[in-house]
Amino acid sequence: MLDQWLVHQVRRRVEASGLPLAVELWDGRQVGRDPAAVRVRLRRPTSLKAMAEPSLGTLARAYVEEHLDMDGDARDILALGERLCRAGADHARSRARARKWWQHTRARDRRNIQYHYDVSNDFYGLWLDARRVYSCAYFHTPEMSLDAAQEAKLDHICRKLDLKPGERFLDIGCGWGGLVLHAAQRYGVHAVGITLSEDQHAHASRLVTERGLADRVEVRRMDYRDVPEREGYDKIASVGMFEHVGRGNLSTYFSHIAALLKPGGLVLNHGITAATPDSGGLGSGISEFVDDYVFPGGELVHVSEVLRTAATSGLECLDAENLRPHYARTLWHWVSRLEANADAARRLIGEQRYRIWRIYMAGSAHAFERGWLELWQVLAGKGVGGTQPGYPFRRDYMYRSGQAPVA
Repeated sequence: MLDQWLVHQVRRRVEASGLPLAVELWDGRQVGRDPAAVRVRLRRPTSLKAMAEPSLGTLARAYVEEHLDMDGDARDILALGERLCRAGADHARSRARARKWWQHTRARDRRNIQYHYDVSNDFYGLWLDARRVYSCAYFHTPEMSLDAAQEAKLDHICRKLDLKPGERFLDIGCGWGGLVLHAAQRYGVHAVGITLSEDQHAHASRLVTERGLADRVEVRRMDYRDVPEREGYDKIASVGMFEHVGRGNLSTYFSHIAALLKPGGLVLNHGITAATPDSGGLGSGISEFVDDYVFPGGELVHVSEVLRTAATSGLECLDAENLRPHYARTLWHWVSRLEANADAARRLIGEQRYRIWRIYMAGSAHAFERGWLELWQVLAGKGVGGTQPGYPFRRDYMYRSGQAPVA
């Protein structure tokens, strides 16, 4: 009787929505219409509840756990899913779980990073660009290729930091080494990159050796809190890392950066932020899904909190840029590449993890397009004793024409 009632609920919801959506039951019966842009196939009766009382989070969980299949273009799946759930208004409000400071101990952060990044270097190589840059690209034009846009992003960061030959440069969360290698080869800096991922550390270290850059680039497997303050850096970048820091540790994070930065130095913080100041995450069950399946311990804050915490840590904010549409485009590139290599991805990481990455990246692309998430680059500097940071008088230096300086 319960199954019959749930089938009725699904039929009523789908038909009332008027969406080009078909739901195929485990016994061959169909609810909805043909032709359908998206077809949902329920594998068992227990899948009914996810469709009868849907949220984006419960649908994502059911898909990842293989209780149901979703056939169709990823853009259509997300757009129709949002409309089916009527969840759009929920995304401005936080429903994220409360997270406590102890979730961001060194040991826990190391485990969380390894859970996401130590999946398989070959897996990431299937769908990232040639440099394996796992962060928002920078598109000069919509037609720009992903590889070109990621190189443009690396240059955009280096130009904002006004990197100069011989400077000491620290990349916090260096990933597979794209930025430290680019900065050393094209701008002549002495670079240190840190990561908690074993796979990333091994890959980046190998590239440093292969390119003969061991005298200018060092990659360490290290927590940002353990970088010695005595070393001192002229310029610091943190790209796609501070989302793992946690709201309770933001002051520690920016204070340590300020201590590492030499007087007159610059730091660029590049990361995903919440769209509204009162939002601790995405609604409709999305934050809980991401926390459980994708980024354990991840936490988003609004850019205003980034600016405030950086300022109270002794850093003067000099420039801020929202790259939200660039990240939506980046993510759709990743989704298309992943789907084109689906069979190889399944062989490397299995069906469930393939589904996690597919629905997570497609959902993130949709969230950036809808304005539920933002991506901010915040440039700040350190002045001491009344001196100003070493920031050019005009910001047009960031967009100067011509090639980047070669060491």
